[in-house]
Amino acid sequence: MLIKVFGSAVFGVEATTITVEVNIDKGIGYHLVGLPDNAVKESSYRIAAALKNNGYQLPGKKITINMAPADLRKEGSAYDLTLAIGILAASGQIPSEDVDKYIIMGELSLDGSLQPIKGVLPIAIKAKEEGFKGFFLPKQNVKEAAIVSGLDVYGIENVTEIIDFFNGNATVQPTVINTREEFYKTLDFPEFDFADVKGQESIKRCMEIAAAGGHNIILIGPPGAGKTMLAKRLPSILPPMTLKEALETTKIHSVAGKIKDVGLMNQRPFRSPHHTISNVALVGGGSFPQPGEISMAHNGVLFLDELPEFKREVLEVMRQPLEDREVTISRAKFTITYPSSFMLVASMNPSPGGYFNDPDAPVSSSPHEMQRYLSKISGPLLDRIDIHIEVTPVPFEKLSDKQVAESSVEIRKRVTQAREIQIRRFEHLENTHYNAQMSTKQIREYCELDETSLLLLKTAMERLNLSARAYDRILKVSRTIADLDNSPNVEPQHISEAIQYRSLDREGWLG
Repeated sequence: MLIKVFGSAVFGVEATTITVEVNIDKGIGYHLVGLPDNAVKESSYRIAAALKNNGYQLPGKKITINMAPADLRKEGSAYDLTLAIGILAASGQIPSEDVDKYIIMGELSLDGSLQPIKGVLPIAIKAKEEGFKGFFLPKQNVKEAAIVSGLDVYGIENVTEIIDFFNGNATVQPTVINTREEFYKTLDFPEFDFADVKGQESIKRCMEIAAAGGHNIILIGPPGAGKTMLAKRLPSILPPMTLKEALETTKIHSVAGKIKDVGLMNQRPFRSPHHTISNVALVGGGSFPQPGEISMAHNGVLFLDELPEFKREVLEVMRQPLEDREVTISRAKFTITYPSSFMLVASMNPSPGGYFNDPDAPVSSSPHEMQRYLSKISGPLLDRIDIHIEVTPVPFEKLSDKQVAESSVEIRKRVTQAREIQIRRFEHLENTHYNAQMSTKQIREYCELDETSLLLLKTAMERLNLSARAYDRILKVSRTIADLDNSPNVEPQHISEAIQYRSLDREGWLG
């Protein structure tokens, strides 16, 4: 008897439906074809034990299973349940009329219980697109799949539950989640709040500008000045995610298997990889490509602490994703693209000893050591960072001050208002949503300067020996400052503030 059941394979952040054809004939043997990997081939042992321990069995006949399309590699143990139901239906142990109306995925334990799987959200989206009635999957993944409305999602704990369902003794019910209601449960009291930061008013202002325009930022200062503390609080002032952004972000985390019994992600991700990270772990890859840290930070913040400690080649592979806001991983047989639109926040000490430019600290690094330390960060990478700011240690008077600083919730209101201005400005453009994404042509259009502002910018570039690459960055940042002031035009005061945020372009730093 020939039966068809359906599973799904995930490539990048998209799913492809897999047709599993099970044929039972005279003879003896178990033949699995259709380019399965070792984990899929080993499924026969898990299926046999799981069925036997629940009162069912593999038929003692010739079982041939084809997983189509046959030229697509099938990876992982998530097809166990698909194959098991196909075998039971083909051998007449369960009715076969309805099994082809559902996507069935799950990893079986030997006692018949189910283990969680990866990539559930893209699979559920594809199942709805292709008109499947429902989706059977492990109970641990059910909230993630139930985000998709219009699809019956059944979370099951044991193989007997799905067998009972097809036998007409349904005890398992579809899980229903109100996606919008879940999504709008935002946290108004973030774990990390700018109210905790004493002093550092200029740096907070800098962070506000970076958040409002989506600008990349680098913090330079001695150990203990508060660079990491400030960076960790940046997500708390970013505008709330839109439903579309939340879906995109959740899909990536779903593919990586990082969603733990939660539905839609409503908080922007904050990723902080260690400086020993490899370039594959940062941008994604592997023999079967998985998303890297830059994709996990999509629509959120990627924080690189102690930037010069990262290997130079690791930093260099970030250059193109920073520009394109996506990363493409090519292999011999396929190419996968992961989105990677994130805010880069980096921090660094100004020298190996940490106290360059500090008059009270002893000079512990030679000029040669300093040059070698700073040369790890290439010009093209700095070119993609809009704001450079020096962080100085907080004096005792500020640290012991009892006055409570402005909270993240207050700052976020101003940031959100500035972002709304930008959304209206760029609503007719497909790939530009905020100021940091502006191209050179758009900068000329939206950052027109009057005579006073032009003269100010010219004087600054000549006197401070600012590089040519600083020109566009200053205009982008000044546009964001004008948006925060609700000003339709870029005024001289906006230009002068933006000029202050180019520390690393001045002579004496990376010269």
